[in-house]
Amino acid sequence: MTTMTVIPHGRPFTVDDLEGMPDDGNRYELIDGMLHVSPCPVPRHQVVAGELFFLLRLVCPPGLLAMVAPMDVQPDRVTSLQPDVLVTRPTDFSPKNLPVAPLLAVEVLSPSTRLYDLNTKRYAYEKMGVASYWVVDPNGSGALTAFELDEQGTYRQVEHVEGDTAFVAARPFPVTIVPARLLDGLRPQ
Repeated sequence: MTTMTVIPHGRPFTVDDLEGMPDDGNRYELIDGMLHVSPCPVPRHQVVAGELFFLLRLVCPPGLLAMVAPMDVQPDRVTSLQPDVLVTRPTDFSPKNLPVAPLLAVEVLSPSTRLYDLNTKRYAYEKMGVASYWVVDPNGSGALTAFELDEQGTYRQVEHVEGDTAFVAARPFPVTIVPARLLDGLRPQ
């Protein structure tokens, strides 16, 4: 027996509507009640996200937790985002999701999500109050761009590194990331 997803008409989508979405490998996210659907990530994306998660997990201090998608960040009824990697406090979780802004949200760019991650999602994370937002481009030799909220609550780019140039982050905790090393698992031995 198949179930049909009921699409709301005349109102924004809510997190309750996401419960009825099919488990089909797509990523379903909401920003201000607007549904965004993206396909399952490709292996290159997953290798880079996994490597970054591993590096963050290795140096994550007590009292913080690094996680890899999927994990719903749902600060309100019309917003539900799934960063590729995030850092938060374990005490901030509800039984089902993360109802507050993580300390760090990371998106690994894919051809199908590039503009969405660089614009729409960036604005949503900024509005939500995510203190640090990193965007990793797995193309070429790799690149990482880091944004941090300023005193006015607006993202400012604090770093852009490519290839073998190291990014030395201070927030949410000290860690050094070299974009080219995130791609090592994709190179033939």
